[in-house]
Amino acid sequence: MLLRLPGVYRPQHDTQLLAGVLAAERLGPHSRVLDLCAGTGALSVAAAAAGAGRVTAVDVSRRAAISIRLNALARGHRIRVIRGDLTEHVRQDRFDLVVSNPPYVPASVDTVPDRGPARAWDAGKNGRALLDRICCQAPDLLVDGGVLLLAQSGLSGVEKTLTMLEEQNMTVDVAATAEIPFGPVLVERREMLERRGLIEVGQTLEDIVVIRAVR
Repeated sequence: MLLRLPGVYRPQHDTQLLAGVLAAERLGPHSRVLDLCAGTGALSVAAAAAGAGRVTAVDVSRRAAISIRLNALARGHRIRVIRGDLTEHVRQDRFDLVVSNPPYVPASVDTVPDRGPARAWDAGKNGRALLDRICCQAPDLLVDGGVLLLAQSGLSGVEKTLTMLEEQNMTVDVAATAEIPFGPVLVERREMLERRGLIEVGQTLEDIVVIRAVR
């Protein structure tokens, strides 16, 4: 169990799927890992437990940053925690692995919340407000041969993610997929998503995808 302050994203199916892919990466004492949109720090903790020598966790939420510190302390891991907007505070650093489970749920408006629980999942009308930025920024943080692991919904344009990363000269594939029932947010938005053609009428399942890209 991970400690989680109110309003911080609770690790769910996407976190578990991404953690499974992360576990297959070869990490050692010289490995440098960056966890973007870290939430509770579940993936940071997993990377540290797998032997990564240096783990950096970034989240825009103050409560998330506190949660990460508490979880690192509780497990005896040294994790550098940064409160900030994606890569703004790590642009001069380089990493062997970047992992991210960002907000990716299509919302009714393009404006991304700057507070409240919805900040953990709302990502603009197409669900790509964070995904597009990560696809553009993360490759520059990787060493040659470095790996990006990125989770997203099938509702948020998997092909676009693959294309954007390929345009960054990354070698890309889909490392894992899982079909899961709609959670409360998607259930609430089902009619909107149907009207916009993002899901079929009566659809109740969502594909979660983990993309692996090598620099």
